[in-house]
Amino acid sequence: MLDLNKTQILKLFNFREAVTLIQNAYVANAEGDVQTADVVHLGFPKTNGDCHIKSGHIEGTANYVIKIASGFYDNPSKGLASSNGIMLAFSATTGETVAILRDEGWLTDMRTAIGGALASRALARSNATAILIIGTGIQAKLQAQCLAKLMPERDLSFRVWGRTWLNAENAASELSKHGLNVLAVPVLDNEIRSADIIITTTPATAALFAEGLVSSGTHVTAIGADSPGKQELPVGLVTSASLRVCDIARQSLEHGEFQTASKSDASLAVTELGHVLSGTHGGRQSDDDISVVDLTGIAAQDIAITQAIIDAATSTDKN
Repeated sequence: MLDLNKTQILKLFNFREAVTLIQNAYVANAEGDVQTADVVHLGFPKTNGDCHIKSGHIEGTANYVIKIASGFYDNPSKGLASSNGIMLAFSATTGETVAILRDEGWLTDMRTAIGGALASRALARSNATAILIIGTGIQAKLQAQCLAKLMPERDLSFRVWGRTWLNAENAASELSKHGLNVLAVPVLDNEIRSADIIITTTPATAALFAEGLVSSGTHVTAIGADSPGKQELPVGLVTSASLRVCDIARQSLEHGEFQTASKSDASLAVTELGHVLSGTHGGRQSDDDISVVDLTGIAAQDIAITQAIIDAATSTDKN
């Protein structure tokens, strides 16, 4: 049995391998090849925190995975990371424990960022280069880094906006050290209008900006709304979008970004990301389309990134 800590996991992690496995996991999920239990949500409003428990198995794979992940959003002010968690893998043949990955939430953060980057790359215009990141935390920074890695052929420019100017400056400074072209911005509305890709990464419970600001041709990837009551986008943007894409429909409509819009429109049409990534759905049809992706995080991603670490560790042991 593997029992790995975060330091060991970071040494084993291979970005390209994880991207391939996560993309395949989205496709498997959309095609009905993933057994996924309902998400367990625990809320801690007094301490501005929440916990999610996700579990599942991809048909034909050796292991099933149970993931516990938490977000306590006041932690940075205490000198602590906002994310924490653990991944547990078990044999789908015998039920034996295969791996305990004490990743402290890092694998969840990374698989979320890879998912967002895959979605943005698949649905943005082919000439999209101006990226607006709304949020300044771990996920905001990882989204920018992963998108840059997945789109190295484009001259991407990033703008970062946060609720406080200091946080935005700090996030931009950190990202610039990774070689990204990035600036902190003080006024959100102006950046919304001019962005080609907008990525929201906050725990907000109300729209972060007003209706009518997003320009034709823009792609939006919403990451933050992953439990009941959360919302980052104005409802009108969601309902009027040319294309609405999500990772898994039932989660999105129940407790994702699309939950608010679906309450006013029970017939809200959504397409799962796996169908876009496989080519079953054509995705963006025009450079004038506004596309919106709602990612709640799915067990298939957790299975994929856990398997990437298990494979790497097993390969290392054999060598």
